[in-house]
Amino acid sequence: MSGQDENGGAGPPPASRSPAADGKSAATRRNARFKEEDEYVEVTLDVRDDDAVAVRSVKNGTGGGGGGVVGDLQEAWLIARGMERPAHSPGGLSSKLKAARAELRRIASGKRESPAPSPSAHGGPRRLERTVTGAARALRGLQFLNQSAVTQGWPEVEKRFDRLAVDGFLLRSRFGQCIGMIGSEEFAAQMFDALARRRGITAQVLTKGQFREFWEQLSDPGFDAKLRTFFDMVDKNADGQITEEELKEVLTLTASANKLSKILERVDEYTALIMEALDPDQRGYIEIANLEAVLMQPPSQAPARLATLGSNNISQLISQKLAPMPDENPLRSCVRGLFYFMEDNWKRVWVMALWLSINAGLFTWKFIAYRRHPTFDVMGYCVCVAKGGAETSKFNMALILLPVCRNTITWLRSRTKLGTFVPFNDNINFHKVVAGGVAIGVALHAVTHLTCDFPRLLHASDAAYEPMKQYFGQRRIPNYWWFVKGVEGITGVIMVVLMSVAYMLAHPWFRRGKLSEANPLRRLSGFNMFWYSHHLFVIVYAAFVVHGVCLYINRTWYKQTTWMYLAIPLLLYAGERLLRALRSHGLTTVRIEKVALYPGNVIAIHMSKPQGFRYKSGQYIYVNCGEVSPFEWHPFTITSAPGDDYLSMHIRCCGDWTSSFRALFSQVCRPPAAGQSGLLRADFTSPMAPPPPLPPQAARLPKLLIDGPYGAPAQDYRKYDVLLLIGLGIGATPLISIVKDVLNNIADVGGRPPAPPSSAAAFMTRRVYFYWCTREEGSFEWFRGVMEEVAARDAGGELVELHNHCTSVYEEGDARSALLVMLQALHHAKSGGVDVVSGTRVRTHFARPNWREVFKRVACGHQGQRVGVFYCGDQKLTPELRRLSQDFSHRTTTKFVFHKENF
Repeated sequence: MSGQDENGGAGPPPASRSPAADGKSAATRRNARFKEEDEYVEVTLDVRDDDAVAVRSVKNGTGGGGGGVVGDLQEAWLIARGMERPAHSPGGLSSKLKAARAELRRIASGKRESPAPSPSAHGGPRRLERTVTGAARALRGLQFLNQSAVTQGWPEVEKRFDRLAVDGFLLRSRFGQCIGMIGSEEFAAQMFDALARRRGITAQVLTKGQFREFWEQLSDPGFDAKLRTFFDMVDKNADGQITEEELKEVLTLTASANKLSKILERVDEYTALIMEALDPDQRGYIEIANLEAVLMQPPSQAPARLATLGSNNISQLISQKLAPMPDENPLRSCVRGLFYFMEDNWKRVWVMALWLSINAGLFTWKFIAYRRHPTFDVMGYCVCVAKGGAETSKFNMALILLPVCRNTITWLRSRTKLGTFVPFNDNINFHKVVAGGVAIGVALHAVTHLTCDFPRLLHASDAAYEPMKQYFGQRRIPNYWWFVKGVEGITGVIMVVLMSVAYMLAHPWFRRGKLSEANPLRRLSGFNMFWYSHHLFVIVYAAFVVHGVCLYINRTWYKQTTWMYLAIPLLLYAGERLLRALRSHGLTTVRIEKVALYPGNVIAIHMSKPQGFRYKSGQYIYVNCGEVSPFEWHPFTITSAPGDDYLSMHIRCCGDWTSSFRALFSQVCRPPAAGQSGLLRADFTSPMAPPPPLPPQAARLPKLLIDGPYGAPAQDYRKYDVLLLIGLGIGATPLISIVKDVLNNIADVGGRPPAPPSSAAAFMTRRVYFYWCTREEGSFEWFRGVMEEVAARDAGGELVELHNHCTSVYEEGDARSALLVMLQALHHAKSGGVDVVSGTRVRTHFARPNWREVFKRVACGHQGQRVGVFYCGDQKLTPELRRLSQDFSHRTTTKFVFHKENF
């Protein structure tokens, strides 16, 4: 058996020794390094088939995206010497891991006890001391090639050269594509120019030999080579000095490559800020030593960390991070996989099993009943199948209404204990499953009737037809058309046609408007068509009832079961619709107080809170705007907290209804005043002065009707010790409300008592991790006020840890974002903690998070606790987050429970 183990150690990674420094000064740096940062070490071990243990890698295990390699070869060897054991050595894996822990403690203890030497008295010019952590951090900020390109190596790059070269020469315009830098051709061209200037190449083409020189310099792992390449990129005239104009040009290029328009708007100011930091003597230029000093210094804003992991957690981390290889016994592996599946999905399994059992029972009952019916002699098993399919269709046509009874489901999940074994969060998914059951039942019923029953009846002999006269009349059926033109046939055709239209327009291709512009069916796409086609169910149910009453074979009313199946669900659904109508047209009235239009086609609406309107964070409401469409109601999440005295919602305008909605409100908005966010605003609640007179077209605000609130998966957050909130783009809306509610229900760090609880339910949450990923920097304006409030009330991040990720920016570690990382740190230090990208006190991370690292940090910091993972966003990320939740739940003592927001 072979496996791997990742160990979190007690001490920091060892520091390497500078070649120019003596052993005493090196010990000093290590000692200071240990005192400044309390980190843990991640060690990967290989447990081989011959029972030998070998060190795979030693890394900085502090949260974040993959720490750098720890220590130089000498100290890495010291750790390896204590961990590696030869094959067939006494003791099992447990003893080897204990020995590994002891060696880590020995090394860490040795660093703590290293005496601090006196400062060096050497004269001469000052030399920058390079610690291993400083060099590793600087290297991570100057990566010109992505990891896959470096891993592939020169052979793969050479193949691309041969494919892209023209007559043996590579054009400058194809340089970026050849080295694997796709999408940043202009930045790659600047790299080409820098490398060419260094070698005196003036041509706009490269031979294979010249290109290989370029590749070797870019892939050189040494810090000096990367520093020189980056400096040459900025130093346009190759005079060894970077002027402010040269720096501005590269900063402009960097901001453009990362789609940061706000930095472009203030590029002069930010260029001056960088010059001020890199040119403290105000000589008017920057030398390579100045750039090196800034890159090597510790970051001014370290990311928030989890609680310190003491040495007593090392063995627990080892056991938790041990990733076993696949079990050689396939039966045992399958049993374990089935156990894990049932543990995560037992609610869904028993509901699906019950539903399938009821359908199978109804089909079997009708099949056996018609096996003994006189019509069986003529129609055979076809009539049995047709009647079995009809019976399941009756049941499913009744059941399909229950998952969309929103008020009933909200009441059941909030006021009863049924939620402990009924998956109410999957109501829409179950609605779709039942719709599939209806389609199967209708297909069985219609196809067997049309292709089997009716032809057999038409071609039956007179003697065989004699018992059929009591069902189909004394005269023989003349032709096939007789079945179609009857009441049964007409109602059946109406149902099949309307249900086919509704099914087609409910498909995501149509409902979300994913059809191409050239597709002639695109005019049928969009939410409007989905909404209207789904409301054809009124005609479908009317035809279904008539079809079930006008039967050929069974005309006794108490034996006609269609109305019996439908009576209660139809009454319940009709009552729901009546309650919604009454509540929205008078019982729940709102007054618009604020409107703000934000970048990214987002509109924020603040409304008065109706008397007696109570809700939970994560719930949503349906909104109707009669001036856009008097019949359409659309769901939007409530972004205000239950303790707020107003209701708010943020709407992403990406469809026909929302676009018209935004255009309607934009007429009443004006440019924001100083200190206000948004592109346009309208504020009718300012106590300072009455609002200015509105233009004629905005004299009357559009009237909004709301219906709700309704339950959603996010409302269950209160029952978890720890929350991991993940939102993509506008998907942050339900999570923002949760963050605000958590702060309102937990005493502030400063000792201020909490706000009155928004419900009587026990509030278990004590820690929140919020990850918000968005492509556009302007999106951070949507919730800037909330971010500022959280940062002010929880300055130390002890309750809520906020992580904003701008995915349009290349990851930290890419040379295309190196200047941005530098600018971010400098701006944060000078502006008192304000981030240069988001404009808030919440630091913006670049590129997407490493979700496995995120889960690992939470699992290590909250062992034995329940973590609620709430996700709202693109469906593509759902499988990965669900898999990580299951993986870490099974392999650690932390229990992750995944919830996906659905409408």
